[in-house]
Amino acid sequence: MRKTYPLRPEGKHPDRVLDAVKHDIRKYQKRERRRDLPEGAHFWDFDCRFGADKDSAQTVHPGELFTLLDALAKEGAPQCYVELLAKPGVRQSRPARAADEQEEDPAGDD
Repeated sequence: MRKTYPLRPEGKHPDRVLDAVKHDIRKYQKRERRRDLPEGAHFWDFDCRFGADKDSAQTVHPGELFTLLDALAKEGAPQCYVELLAKPGVRQSRPARAADEQEEDPAGDD
């Protein structure tokens, strides 16, 4: 999804417009997550870019998207650009803890 959303359309309350933009983004993510996963993938991940317009859009983490959207709307920007592209994700295993870390007393008592 590559879309430019107007944040200040005439005749509409800006808070309701912001809610509609967030709803549209969540709806897209939910629809993409329902698709069948390719072999070897564990979940759907998203490449995300966000900015005031297409030229100024920067790569962001999908979890930060709504925080940045709120901040941009608070500044009074007339529009925002959102790019979300679904990609298959594979879980990464956590690195094993070192043996000396496992033997340490968590309270620090000697």
